[in-house]
Amino acid sequence: MRRRWVKVLLVTVVVLAALFTAADRVAVHYADKEATQLAKEKYGYANTTDGGMDVSIEGFPFLTQAAGESFDHVTLNARRFLIDTTNNAQGGYLHVDRLQLDLRGVRVTSLASRSAEANTATGTLSISYAELSGVLTRLAGDGGPLKVSRAAGSNGQAARVRVTGTVGGTALDATGTLLAQGTELSLTVPGVDRPGLDWRVGLPQGVGFESARAGADGVEIGLVGHQVTLGSSRFDG
Repeated sequence: MRRRWVKVLLVTVVVLAALFTAADRVAVHYADKEATQLAKEKYGYANTTDGGMDVSIEGFPFLTQAAGESFDHVTLNARRFLIDTTNNAQGGYLHVDRLQLDLRGVRVTSLASRSAEANTATGTLSISYAELSGVLTRLAGDGGPLKVSRAAGSNGQAARVRVTGTVGGTALDATGTLLAQGTELSLTVPGVDRPGLDWRVGLPQGVGFESARAGADGVEIGLVGHQVTLGSSRFDG
């Protein structure tokens, strides 16, 4: 008889654990979708037909974290979204290949305004040479297509890039600089006399660029943040 009750108890525990796990996964899936939608509305990370983004709340159990309104780790991944030049120049748009953010120590600060705060944030933003080539060709004006490729060396927040092609009937082979400061990107190329090669990236308040590196396929920009406010950007008026 005792063995039978032990077996029943074990089966009950297993069933309850399975039900709790299922409920937990359903809840976190719903929360991920809601957080993704909020990020789309606030930061415009899904503003192209070929782009996409998702927010994922890590850790188990989710329900326990939700009850305490505190989450250990939240990730945000956005792909192929658009940013425009700060002066909104015609043709000045630029595709960001990928933005990845790791948020640690996330705490809900207001359910009414759907806002939260993260203790720290780290991440990367990637822009391909093909995209830089396209926007530089459009903004340079007269001449043939310009090609942006990797150049040796980088200096903290400045990535060096090689630019070749033709501008105004003159052959160009120059080393330019993509500077990442705050939340703005600035591209400077000797021989390309075109103002407005600056872009602003919508980032949560408290997150900014800390490094820029010319990689094999594009420029990789490092991000860092402390006491990050989620649900607002540093450019909210």
